Amino acid sequence: MTTAFIHPGPQPARRASTSGATAYRSLQRHSGLLIAIAAFFALLLGITSVGNTQLTYYDLSSVATTGATLAIAGLGQTVVILSGGFDLSAGAVVSLVNVVVASGFVDPSASAWVVMALGVGIGMAAGAFNGLFISLLRMQPIVVTLSTMFILQGITLLVMDKPGGAVPADVGALLLGDAIPGLLPKPVLLIAVILVLWAWLKRTRFGMAIYAIGSDFHAAHAAGVPTRRIQFFVYLIAGGLYGMAGVFISAQTGSGDPLIGAPMLLQIFAAVVVGGTLLGGGRGGLLGTVFGAYVLMMVVNILLVLNVSAYFSTIAEGGILMLAVLAGSLGAKAPLARNLTKARRWWQARRAGVLVSRRKAVVPAVRLAATTDARKSSQAPTFFRRHADTLRFAVPAYVGFAVILLVTQGVLGHSLTSWGYYNSLLVLGACLAVLALGQGAVILTGGLDLSLPWTIALTGIVLAGTVKGSDAALIYALPLTIGIGALIGLLNGAGIVMLGVSPIVVTLAMNGILQGIALIYSNGTPDGFASPMLRAFMTDRVLGVTPVVLFVVVFAVVAMLLLGRTRFGRSVYAVGNGQRVAQLSGVRVGPTLIGVYVLSGVCSAIAAVLLTGLSGQASLGMGDDYLLPSIAVVLIGGTLIVGGRGHYLGMLGGVLLLTALQTLLSGTTLPYASRAILFGVVVLVAVIGLRERR
Repeated sequence: MTTAFIHPGPQPARRASTSGATAYRSLQRHSGLLIAIAAFFALLLGITSVGNTQLTYYDLSSVATTGATLAIAGLGQTVVILSGGFDLSAGAVVSLVNVVVASGFVDPSASAWVVMALGVGIGMAAGAFNGLFISLLRMQPIVVTLSTMFILQGITLLVMDKPGGAVPADVGALLLGDAIPGLLPKPVLLIAVILVLWAWLKRTRFGMAIYAIGSDFHAAHAAGVPTRRIQFFVYLIAGGLYGMAGVFISAQTGSGDPLIGAPMLLQIFAAVVVGGTLLGGGRGGLLGTVFGAYVLMMVVNILLVLNVSAYFSTIAEGGILMLAVLAGSLGAKAPLARNLTKARRWWQARRAGVLVSRRKAVVPAVRLAATTDARKSSQAPTFFRRHADTLRFAVPAYVGFAVILLVTQGVLGHSLTSWGYYNSLLVLGACLAVLALGQGAVILTGGLDLSLPWTIALTGIVLAGTVKGSDAALIYALPLTIGIGALIGLLNGAGIVMLGVSPIVVTLAMNGILQGIALIYSNGTPDGFASPMLRAFMTDRVLGVTPVVLFVVVFAVVAMLLLGRTRFGRSVYAVGNGQRVAQLSGVRVGPTLIGVYVLSGVCSAIAAVLLTGLSGQASLGMGDDYLLPSIAVVLIGGTLIVGGRGHYLGMLGGVLLLTALQTLLSGTTLPYASRAILFGVVVLVAVIGLRERR
């Protein structure tokens, strides 16, 4: 019997087609890395052409050494982002390790390996702290690492409150110079060792689990991946890399500086994104981050070679971060492309006259359901029943405020029955009361506004520079200031909605850009001062009441009406409870998100006006002390960090509690740095105590 074989067809062509598709997918998956490598070599050529010199080994070694700290810290952040997280404490860990290594705690004759182990150990301890709260207590990485950042900053200032100290000489000898003379710099060898270890790790079950939980946390958990354990070790590894970066920068500088890591956070995120790692997790790698770090460093160096002011560096870093995010949003399925398609369809439908609002179909059904429920109810609910959730989460802030008042009476002996104390309390808390509305509205939608510090600084500098002590100038200076704040918020909101990027990244980039603009506008030295009328508004008393106190009362009433009685307020809560559900219910999610960031920008500008009037002038760092407190008062007031739950009444209670606590601390002998530690702890305790029970 003869067996007939049927020819399957043109197999070589099919294989070629399959291999071509595979190659294309591989190229697309590594496009970020390839772009970063291409940008790196293009900038190397650019440096050569700008300087009209040929790059020598010494020049390349110098480039490798200069960018190594950022590259190593970026490697730690990349591991976190691959797992779907964020770590805002990276720069603070670098600063802490730097001051510990340079302080008297370390024996100058200590071995360089011991110093390195100490630095890495400090970083791993910080990472373990983050990992414990995130994995075991299941808290949001953003709020945990933000709290850790401020706690570590406080500890850093307690160790060393100003630049100084000395790093053991052996540390520099170990990490700097050549591993192979004239061929291989030690920083390159160090980074190469880390990359080799990562190449091995990502092929293990642990490494694959990192990518799995970054791609889909719940699916990975359902598949049996120990997600919580993986999260803990991810932050542990990241902390160790931050500690290594702290040791390396200590070897470079030879001394300690408590603020050395502060500007690194924006640079770290920019390096990670430029290197092709996807924000949200699941795609990317450490090699791209290394090239991204050196790209960022060389851009700044080229600006310096071209005699461009150093004030433009933060603008360049923020701009590069946004451009890198934008480059990842150009695909057919990317958020930017989808939003542009929706906008085009909406415009075409409007021109054709066939645009139908979904709200018309949904709202009547909601009203009908509400009417039916009302008819079923034979008795109207009591006040406490209607506002049970608001009272449940807002009352603890007021209870804490009462406790602080009693402690203040016992420790400082203030007469708490005197109106003067409460008047001063409301004056000091006025800025926080205003910021609580803007930051609170953003948090209610599930976001966070990290551009607040330099929004305050820039608008305050513009106000003082425009007014220059003239009451008449307030007529146009105030609208200008508020308008700038609204524009900043509009740009934040548009970037988040159009690009579909995390609010953390957009507002962090915006904060860096605003810092550069403020430095350029003021030339590093703000001038001008508040007008007499503005000063009187913040400091004088009329019948025993400072005018700003009446403003706070009116503002609080307006804020509660805005969030509780308007369509915008209802939309804010709906978006926070679920954007997809809100969209299907007829809520205009995009305009609502843009609206809350505009509101936050306006509130930041109003706070800048109040601060300028209180101090009499504006300064470059005037907003730095208000980022964590603005978040703290919202969370202490019972607002859920992931959005959808909260009330301005509770936020106002948080303002009173935190302001009373600041007043108490200022009357004690505790150092200023301890306040940052206390605020960070208070935020963590508030989030743990008031989170949703599952």
